[in-house]
Amino acid sequence: MTSRKKKLLWQVPFLLLLIVGTILIIRQQQAMPYQKNTGNIFGTTYTIVYQSDKNLQSDIVAELANVDQTLSAFNPNSVISRINRNEDVECPEMFTEVFNLAQQISRETGGAFDITVAPLVNLWGFGFKTGSTPSPEAVDSLKPFVGYQKVEMTRDRHVRKADARTMLDCSAIAKGYGVDRVAHLLRQHDIQNFMVEIGGEVVTHGKNQDHKPWKIGVAKPSDQPDGATAELQTILNITDKAMATSGNYRNFYYKGGKKYAHTIDPQTGFPVQHSLLSATVIAPTCATADAYATAFMVMGMERAQALLKKHPELKAYLIYANPSGRMQIWQSPEMDKYINP
Repeated sequence: MTSRKKKLLWQVPFLLLLIVGTILIIRQQQAMPYQKNTGNIFGTTYTIVYQSDKNLQSDIVAELANVDQTLSAFNPNSVISRINRNEDVECPEMFTEVFNLAQQISRETGGAFDITVAPLVNLWGFGFKTGSTPSPEAVDSLKPFVGYQKVEMTRDRHVRKADARTMLDCSAIAKGYGVDRVAHLLRQHDIQNFMVEIGGEVVTHGKNQDHKPWKIGVAKPSDQPDGATAELQTILNITDKAMATSGNYRNFYYKGGKKYAHTIDPQTGFPVQHSLLSATVIAPTCATADAYATAFMVMGMERAQALLKKHPELKAYLIYANPSGRMQIWQSPEMDKYINP
């Protein structure tokens, strides 16, 4: 018997062992249960589904609480609330990361995304409990201290304001960032299959319980003021991506025959009024998708399309109203592979 044949005979048992071991690992992974954790955070709900033999609810709650303690303007003790009160705050890494990303996207969108829009949002006070529309004079009085160029992060991680009255509002990026943080937590636990959703913003990885790509619905715009809808416009197969949606069909009111959206244009100080009803963005991170979805709602169709040409890492599914009021779809060419047949 030649030495080559002897070598092959020795290799056969090892190959068989490798094949058997691989089969056992796959079976074990398939048999591992999927956990489901739900709750409330950032004024909305979350749903997290992941394949693990351990329930990580307490770890997830702690991670979300950390994001809330950093970015929630509704938490009086949060980092952002303290900055808004002009306290001397050395920003933690989490805040610095979000601030820098927000500023970058503000520059790239020409200020359509802007975390200094808080005073204008507060002025309009969606919910409109008083039933009155702010006057142009009231809006103009706030515009001098609204603008992303009027804040910066110093080298020693302090937010420097050009005007002490400037306030920050990370609500259009915090949910997406929270999704990213939970996804990072799951990856640290070596979890391969998961879906993290907070208020409609999503990150997925691997496969769902049926061993298929995760399916995420895009809501069909509805004229119900609370945004409730039983219909889906489409279903997307999302795997190893992040997705966020912003829409004028949520949180709006009618006045004078016009629909006023919850999206404030930081430059005009007024709610946007154009044909774009919904912007769904797929991006590498959920914070990025969240911010760009908001920016597109400010920018409108043409400006959003122009920006997408410059950013191939972003994919968008836009729902708009044509001149006759009928809903139509525009999507990035690459979106076809995500749409569930």
